[in-house]
Amino acid sequence: MDWRAHLQEYLAPRVAQVNRALAAFLAYDAPLPRQLPEAMRYAALASGKRLRPILCIAAAEAVGGNADQVMPTACALELIHAFSLVHDDLPPMDNDRLRRGQPTVWVQFGEAMAILAGDALFAKAFELIAEQAQYSPPERVVQTLHLIATAAGVHGMCGGQVEDILSEGQTISLERLQFIHTHKTGALIRASVLAGAILAGATPAQQAVLDAYSRALGLAFQITDDILNETASPEQLGKPVGSDRARKKATYTALLGVEQARQHALQAHRAAQEALQPLGEAANPLRWLVTYAIERTH
Repeated sequence: MDWRAHLQEYLAPRVAQVNRALAAFLAYDAPLPRQLPEAMRYAALASGKRLRPILCIAAAEAVGGNADQVMPTACALELIHAFSLVHDDLPPMDNDRLRRGQPTVWVQFGEAMAILAGDALFAKAFELIAEQAQYSPPERVVQTLHLIATAAGVHGMCGGQVEDILSEGQTISLERLQFIHTHKTGALIRASVLAGAILAGATPAQQAVLDAYSRALGLAFQITDDILNETASPEQLGKPVGSDRARKKATYTALLGVEQARQHALQAHRAAQEALQPLGEAANPLRWLVTYAIERTH
């Protein structure tokens, strides 16, 4: 089998497991509040790659753990990702009306409900990380909590998003663009990998290997996003194409052109693959995932 077949065989049961866990964690049968639980489920349970929880699981497995051991945190990472998309899509941000082939949360439920749904998903994520203490030693949970909170805030995703907004319409340096990408997207990808490793008891040396891998993966993934926003079809992306260019966003394709952007993605791919060498075959799913990151079509 080639890497695609191996990856599909690996992903199918784990994505199904994550989807079942997400549905269970977001189940809500009380009569009040109205609409909010539905909006949260609409945002989080829509079809998606589940990249971040899968990375958490794959990293845990690479150091001897398993999916059950890290599932609350794996799902928490997906909820943080979903929260970020709900808020990104709002009119004051990216003003997107389509996400994953369906109306965005603010279009479906209104702007106020979308804001609150994002807030509630973010809060639920930390509730799940606290529940991780049922499966992992407290000191590992505390370390993971700090890692993920940092990755989501001013030193991570939110900080990158701010620079992304403030850089619209400007010609910026490659260094500033790398800051945006490594924080806006890369920080939560890095946290997903390291969280799985930490919770499964990775040694400092194993954590260092996975840190290097995750940084390269995050960059490869975001550069590919930039390329797809220029080259994919709306059907492939599940949302309008060319939106980054229309908003004059800072992207690798805007700064370097599509072909040079591809070269940077390939360099990041090589760096990720080289980083994993000390982990042997146990890290094969992580290898397949970084190859997927640069060869995907959506």
